[in-house]
Amino acid sequence: MKALIIYDSLYGNTKLLAEAMVQVFPPDSAEALAVDTADLSGLKAIDLLVVGSPTHGGRPKTELQAWLDKIPEGALKNIKLAVFDSRFLEKEQKLPLRLLMKTIGYAAPRLARILESKGGTIIAPPQGFIVTKMKGPLQTGELDRAQAWIKEILWTK
Repeated sequence: MKALIIYDSLYGNTKLLAEAMVQVFPPDSAEALAVDTADLSGLKAIDLLVVGSPTHGGRPKTELQAWLDKIPEGALKNIKLAVFDSRFLEKEQKLPLRLLMKTIGYAAPRLARILESKGGTIIAPPQGFIVTKMKGPLQTGELDRAQAWIKEILWTK
């Protein structure tokens, strides 16, 4: 299986997650690329596309959104998809922020809908990985959890 992990990262947390995920794959079968270096032509040679973004206002970052908008309709046909985001843990936030988070949601489900509309097939529920503060760091154990998530995708799909 040939895989591509595309990510956008503001403070480096989503990048760390993508780099941890790529380590799970056999050598030379996966690559993690920042969205600003990713070429759409690379989509033709993959079996699995994993896309990740920080959650900003319930959405992926605008740079990733712009890249996704460039994917032609149907271009992801026969490509398996998985999506993730980095986010705050809702239950650890004060009431106003918890209410806002419930209302606007997270980036990963939006990523899933966009990618499915391009013809791909989501093979795992959207995943959220926890950052402890705005600039991070990731919550303890999240890199291991990201690798476990990819292993589950690879071994069950």
